[in-house]
Amino acid sequence: MEDCSNRDMDDLEIDDNKEHGVSMLTEPFLVRNRKNNTSQIAIVGANTCPIESLDYEIVENELFKQDWRSRKKAEIFQYVVLKWTLALLIGLGTGLVGFFNNLAVENIAGFKLLATNNFMLKDKYYQAFVTYAGCNVVLAIAAAALCAYVAPAAAGSGIPEIKAYLNGVDAPSILAPCYPLCKEHKQRLNEEKSSIFGSIFGVAAGFVVGKEGPMVHTGACIASFLGQGGSRKYHLTWKWLRYFKNDRDRRDLITCGAAAGVAAAFRAPVGGVLFALEEAASWWRSALLWRTFFTTAVVAVVLRSLIEFCRTGKCGLFGQGGLIMFDVNSTKVTYSLPDLLAVMFLGVIGGVFGSFYNYCVDKVLRTYSIINERGPSFKILLVIVISLLTSCCSYGLPWLSQCIPCPPDLAEQCPTESRSGNYKNFQCPPNHYNDLASLFFNTSDDAIRNLFTSGSEKEFHFSTLLVFFVAIFCLGIVTYGIAIPSGLFIPVILAGASYGRFVGKLLALVSNLDVSLFALLGAASFLGGTMRMTVSLCVILLELTNDLLMLPLMMLVLLISKSVADIFNKGVYDQIVKLKGLPYMESHAEPYMKHLIASDVVTGPLVSFSGVEKIGNILHVLRVTKHNGFPVIDEPPYSDAPELCGLVLRTHLLVLLKGKRFTKQRVKIGSEITRTFKAQDFAKAGSGKGVKLEDLEITEEEMEMYIDLHPIANTSPYTVVETMSLAKAAILFRQLGLRHLCVVPKTPGRPPIVGILTRHDFTPEHVLGLYPHIKPHK
Repeated sequence: MEDCSNRDMDDLEIDDNKEHGVSMLTEPFLVRNRKNNTSQIAIVGANTCPIESLDYEIVENELFKQDWRSRKKAEIFQYVVLKWTLALLIGLGTGLVGFFNNLAVENIAGFKLLATNNFMLKDKYYQAFVTYAGCNVVLAIAAAALCAYVAPAAAGSGIPEIKAYLNGVDAPSILAPCYPLCKEHKQRLNEEKSSIFGSIFGVAAGFVVGKEGPMVHTGACIASFLGQGGSRKYHLTWKWLRYFKNDRDRRDLITCGAAAGVAAAFRAPVGGVLFALEEAASWWRSALLWRTFFTTAVVAVVLRSLIEFCRTGKCGLFGQGGLIMFDVNSTKVTYSLPDLLAVMFLGVIGGVFGSFYNYCVDKVLRTYSIINERGPSFKILLVIVISLLTSCCSYGLPWLSQCIPCPPDLAEQCPTESRSGNYKNFQCPPNHYNDLASLFFNTSDDAIRNLFTSGSEKEFHFSTLLVFFVAIFCLGIVTYGIAIPSGLFIPVILAGASYGRFVGKLLALVSNLDVSLFALLGAASFLGGTMRMTVSLCVILLELTNDLLMLPLMMLVLLISKSVADIFNKGVYDQIVKLKGLPYMESHAEPYMKHLIASDVVTGPLVSFSGVEKIGNILHVLRVTKHNGFPVIDEPPYSDAPELCGLVLRTHLLVLLKGKRFTKQRVKIGSEITRTFKAQDFAKAGSGKGVKLEDLEITEEEMEMYIDLHPIANTSPYTVVETMSLAKAAILFRQLGLRHLCVVPKTPGRPPIVGILTRHDFTPEHVLGLYPHIKPHK
């Protein structure tokens, strides 16, 4: 499960005899017996799965070099064209899914609200509630069943999992659920469908959730599915597909998919690119920027074309779906010093509320994990309870609001009789509307649009804004973590816009800004306080509202809210990544790492292979360990003194053993192996399974034979001297996207390798467990 080459060695017996090929290097007693006991599992969605690391390093063995030397210019051109083609397909697929998501939500929620409204017009309020709550519960059960039984990984936001994957953490269910009855290709399809339909049912059920998290996850799943590099099982083995059988190209495609998801959720192509750059991706380069921008541009074109089609009235109750911008540019933006002070005050409030929101989400998720561990039935039961609570709040709280006379000379109908609109009649007499019902009895997108409406066009009472803020704040906290696909952006925008408008009304005597602008800035402040992003949030909100004049105020409020919130805790996605047990590596080293060197955290015992190794020894090591990387040591007569030849991967050993290019004598046969195998034989498996240890059929006679490991060993693994500071080694490990980092001795006359550092060796749990006297923040 874990990729360390220094784990689970209690039952491994090592023979020091070189004739047996496995050499136990001489190391200090502390190092040989020091072990890494960090967790090898994590929570993905609503399920617990084993984790391992991705390997973004280029394995420069003889087969790889031979493959690169043999590539022609036409093949290189095919590779470049195919990358752009896949980016195009990711954009098309994500755009279509985003449109279908909004179309389905608007129509399902529309029919539900129309049916409820028909009963209320006939004064049948109890039947209206039963209809409203019943529809919500049915939709909630459908969403929960998909996440509980079909694709547990589709539950939750999906952004923390994608963020961890792009950092180098892999699990069988991050982009395909842990569903044992499905093969991998079916798993990915199940997760995509469950994430799409689960998000539709969850949002349409009236839950205080958004669709941007599931859309990011869906975009990444589409990218992963397209970038599998072919499948032998399904005869998708065209020559040009082999180029993508590696973690590096898949990482780039999934980055494009994540950006496309944000672009599809908010119709914010530039914001999607910046979201991937600022929050999701751990590695970035200019070529990836171009492809990501191209992908989000395709999404924008697809959505624009489909929206124009829906304006002809052929999309049912699509109305002004969430793909339409929230237009606040009708309000003139002029501000003075008192306005700036009011905006700064709003930023402080956003930082405080945002950090408190993150704290509450963390506590609720810990509680829900106990319930979710009891099985799928308890997951669904929890979803039903939250659905009934949400329905009671949405239907019951508007009864506390006063009826307001309809403003004269309105361009739209008042009170609203259709399923959407700013002026909901609810229980009010003719020519009156219920302002709280206009927020609760709408889709989330229409509620945001109402809050962003100019104060001259729409009036909300103080009590209405306060009740709505408290309800959305609390419901958003208790809803996140249940077994449905759920995003955090929309609940945070709703809560922030409500208190922003409240503050705008409160400061009306000292500020000239319209309350709709305060609502927008309030949403920005709450987003900054929870997400801790700045540039991407600023651009997303500007693209949403089409109001560039708000840029200076938006920047100011985001910077203040993030700075204030950072005093108390981390961003919500960082907290969830840690809570799920995903070993995420930050871009900076922890302060205590400066006091340690690389050899201080190396764990053992270390297992290495000779350049020409006995088959029985290799099989024994593969059976009793879960290691994924082994040093290859050349010793006389193949070298004058013991030296590090390279690093060989478990997956490569399995492929080599299956090919059975064995010899009865310990001799090098590298040229024969390079003629027998090709580089793509050792590429990462796609949607078909790779070679497993159980697939090998080795006879007793073959167990005594030998195999040459030189052709498949990475002859240039990244190495650090044992005296390098742990902080420096951690930064190197993270920036290069490594899975194994070899630690070599500083002085000659010692074994050529001290140990291997992996992702788990840099985790605080491991380092502080070895040295409990070290203070974490010093």
